[in-house]
Amino acid sequence: MITVRTQVRDVLKESELKVDNIADDFMDKLDEKVKQLVLEAAKRAKDNGRKTVMGKDL
Repeated sequence: MITVRTQVRDVLKESELKVDNIADDFMDKLDEKVKQLVLEAAKRAKDNGRKTVMGKDL
């Protein structure tokens, strides 16, 4: 797992949206999205001749 439940909970608290609970399926889907973003960024870095993933790759 890439994403950390407690950090997601902190983001929710900071947002003041009053959404407090996180379902297990949410964490699974979020993890899939994060993995996809990381791999897409790595591909972009490679396509640009770099071995370093940068913020601009997102």
